[in-house]
Amino acid sequence: MRTLLGSSFWYGFALLVLFFGASCSEPKDVALGTLEWDRIALPAPVAEKIVEIRVREGQRVAQGQVLLQLDPQQTRARLRSAEAAAARQAAALDELNDGPRVEEIARARAEVEAAQAEARDRLADYRRLQELGKKNYASRSDIDAAQASAESAQAQVRVAQEQLLELERGTRVEDIEQGQAALAEARAQAQAQRVLLEKLTVRAPQPGVVDSIPFKLGDEAPVGGSLVIMLTGETPYARVYVPQRVRLDVQVGGGAQIHLEGLGKRRGEGGAPAGRVGPFSGKVRMVRNEPSFTPYYALTGDDVTRLSYIAEIQLGEDAAHLPAGVPLKATFLNAGVATAGRSPDSGPQPLRDPGDRDPPQQPAGRGTHSDSDQHADEYGPYDGGK
Repeated sequence: MRTLLGSSFWYGFALLVLFFGASCSEPKDVALGTLEWDRIALPAPVAEKIVEIRVREGQRVAQGQVLLQLDPQQTRARLRSAEAAAARQAAALDELNDGPRVEEIARARAEVEAAQAEARDRLADYRRLQELGKKNYASRSDIDAAQASAESAQAQVRVAQEQLLELERGTRVEDIEQGQAALAEARAQAQAQRVLLEKLTVRAPQPGVVDSIPFKLGDEAPVGGSLVIMLTGETPYARVYVPQRVRLDVQVGGGAQIHLEGLGKRRGEGGAPAGRVGPFSGKVRMVRNEPSFTPYYALTGDDVTRLSYIAEIQLGEDAAHLPAGVPLKATFLNAGVATAGRSPDSGPQPLRDPGDRDPPQQPAGRGTHSDSDQHADEYGPYDGGK
């Protein structure tokens, strides 16, 4: 029994030593996260079959290098149709600018002369019947029909004359503007098809590394589906979750130290724990104002201190060789200085240098205000609680 109690005591003592040793070796105000690179997803402009893949995953590519090719046959046919429509609109606009042909004007004049001859003939018939009607040799209905026919012929003369005048004055300005707008629309549609045809040849927008190719040769990706995902940028960045207790000390442009976890089994330089690489210096480039996961308005009491904020820390050139997805720990410079001596209910306070001294405090007594004097300054003289 004593042996069992003794072994339990020493086992618990060893756990306490390990706990306190771990708590002393690791800083309290750290942010956990992963190492990331800026990612670019190249979407599919149309739903076409992949006919060629020229790169592989993990390959470094230059800007403008061809990554893969989609089937261009259908897009080429649409381009030819749009170009033909643009050519037709251009010819129609040229016709409007040139105006009517000389032959058309001559034909209109001939139609005017024919209408005038017909009108003279109808008018003569009407006059003859009118004379016969005076002698009761023609009925009133025949005279009225002849009069209507003569008036109709005169109207046809005016119609032919107006048509001739329209041709002689040429094309209206509004018709030319409509033709120009139609031509611009047709050319824009052709240009859109031309740009779409160029997009079928997927090129690297920036230099980087091909991270993944979700679709294989012969697949037909949906519109908007990611054909190639690239890692770009000169250096990686750390994406970390900042605890609420150090949120006020993390500002954009502030410094940070990054330690990578889980790389190798040897102890790092300077006595770093096994499996840790670093430190790498970086600067905070982004801090989100809204907390992650749990809405801030749904927390009460001590749960408010459990919030976390996403931050991104840009690393230097010494970290350009590091891969993405590696777990890490980040410590922010001056974080402990700014939070030291701050009560949980105190508001934001400015950062102070560790070498700065506190201003001398004047002892209470003469020349100082007691609690009652402060109440008197704010609410008037103290009246003894009346």
